[in-house]
Amino acid sequence: MENIKLIVIIQCEIAKRRCSGFYCMDSFYKRDRAFSIYSKEQNIQYMMFECGGCCGKEVSSLLGHLSRKLKEEDIIKKNEVIIHLASCMVTDNHHYDRCPHINYIKNIIEKQGYKNVIEGTLLAKVSEKKRELGIYKKYE
Repeated sequence: MENIKLIVIIQCEIAKRRCSGFYCMDSFYKRDRAFSIYSKEQNIQYMMFECGGCCGKEVSSLLGHLSRKLKEEDIIKKNEVIIHLASCMVTDNHHYDRCPHINYIKNIIEKQGYKNVIEGTLLAKVSEKKRELGIYKKYE
């Protein structure tokens, strides 16, 4: 993970109505939870955007725009970008169950030429306990 220069977090538009994204951002800056794989010494830029709502098709235009800007600036290559699909999209949680369009969104990301995709941003302790108790579903 040493050559990573940009982390993009894609959040669920529906969950975003209830969630500011604070914990995703906080986890990134503290380098804990899903972001513990990155060194605090790394100079990594960070950005978040929403999927655009069901079915997530807006991801294509947003990543297309990002790709054009990265190419214009020529300071970050696509292989230096990691996309985190926010936990609100990929887990069963208090917002709702896992996004039914997640595979479609992952296909869009791959078509745009981004190969580094990680499911999840943070795993709230309360939600993890509910997964262990079988209240929330687990996904691998």
